[in-house]
Amino acid sequence: MKPINKARIIIIGSGFAGIAAAVRLKQAGENDFIILERSEDVGGVWRDNRYPGCACDVESHLYSLSFAPNPNWSRKFSSQPEIYAYLQDCAKKFDLISHVRFRHEVKRMEWKEDTGEWYVATSQGDFNAKIVVGAFGALSNPAIPNLKGLDTFAGEAFHSSNWPKNFEPKGKRISVIGTGASAIQFIPALQPEVDSMTVFQRTPAWVVGRPGQKISPTKQKLYSKFPFLQKATRLGIYIRRELLGIAFRNPKYMKIVKKAALSNMYRSIKDPVLREKLTPDYIIGCKRILQSNVYYPAMAAPNVNVVTSGVVEVTEDSIIAADGTEAKVDSIIFGTGFQITDIPFANYIFGKNGQRLADVWAGSPKAYLGTTVSGFPNLFIMQGPNTGLGHTSVIYMIEAQIKQMMKVLKHMQKNQLDVIEPSMDAQNGFVEKTEKSMKGTVWTSGGCKSWYLDHTGRNSTLWPGSTFSFSRLAGKVNTGDYIGRQASAETEVPARK
Repeated sequence: MKPINKARIIIIGSGFAGIAAAVRLKQAGENDFIILERSEDVGGVWRDNRYPGCACDVESHLYSLSFAPNPNWSRKFSSQPEIYAYLQDCAKKFDLISHVRFRHEVKRMEWKEDTGEWYVATSQGDFNAKIVVGAFGALSNPAIPNLKGLDTFAGEAFHSSNWPKNFEPKGKRISVIGTGASAIQFIPALQPEVDSMTVFQRTPAWVVGRPGQKISPTKQKLYSKFPFLQKATRLGIYIRRELLGIAFRNPKYMKIVKKAALSNMYRSIKDPVLREKLTPDYIIGCKRILQSNVYYPAMAAPNVNVVTSGVVEVTEDSIIAADGTEAKVDSIIFGTGFQITDIPFANYIFGKNGQRLADVWAGSPKAYLGTTVSGFPNLFIMQGPNTGLGHTSVIYMIEAQIKQMMKVLKHMQKNQLDVIEPSMDAQNGFVEKTEKSMKGTVWTSGGCKSWYLDHTGRNSTLWPGSTFSFSRLAGKVNTGDYIGRQASAETEVPARK
């Protein structure tokens, strides 16, 4: 029988959420934890996504950990290599590498009611832990459409998140399926190199310009010498993006953003037929708003053809659309996004009474404060249901969730509780309030089908309010919302007066 490794706390994943959780645990004096990482290095999606042009669409001074400012960001919107290096540096700076078990892919998690522990099976051994922090990553599992004949294609076919290291686009006939956030970055990077590019677009996106100016060495030195200047810059970005969030909740205000997007398009797209193809028919913000100064010029290039009819078949050397268009291609690149609402990790997590998380959620994820789930004790999910954002940095939400987790752990320690979970009433109450706040927003009344919506049509992805309203909720623990257990006796913890 294999020996079972033990740790008080297991963190699954070493991206932004995993690193932030580990740092906060260490700062609180907790060192009995390990980080299970399926790859060979830390970094999460910023390690895996290496496609040409990969960059963040939130300003770096805000898209970074509050307790680990980086005065040396070289650009306002940093590229993948720089963000990846930042995460590597954080892991080393806070001495986390010794806690990481690399190449340990989690295969199954089971809650053991008799011992009050999680059993975690990985590709390289089994573990027991009192607490599990699921820093799985919301954009970690690619979504690839099931296309007829794809298995017969003789060329290269891959998702943007699995970009081959030796891929050479020069002189090739490329097909891009999907025009989401990744595609609008790699399409302009590839377009000058390829012989031809056929872009299969299901639904056009609203695209606004993205200021990409460099941050001067002088300013970097000022940020390093006077940290309050960087904090002020971060605050300014935060306030501006929260004002945009108000428009998302009041669609009539999105007209200003729409005007900016149309202006961005008209500067580069002169052909009226192409303009029509690229102009969305839904309210801006209903789907994710994208940012690029180079996407439209690339789409207008003579070697690019945009097909708006859906793909029906792939042959050995071509792609056939529903309107009969056939494109001869050497390589297929999927820019089709990730599994967001159909969350893969839910399939291998089993809670009390053996219930599988995927079955409990039934295609519509629900959690208390997007972090804990009734029936799944001692489990904290980072970037869980209704913690995503459409207007600002998700790092802010992750840190708020970690704040909630740390307060719950402190409450457990203070009251000598071994096990804790939210009550179903508290979870349902949170979901109902969130649903009520979602009504009338651009995400539910914008007239589009987006990846924000789950199989039931519910927006189980985004937080409908301001980020500071979520942080305020996460910053306190209403103990009456939790059920705790001391030793083998399960009791409902009284609400704090």
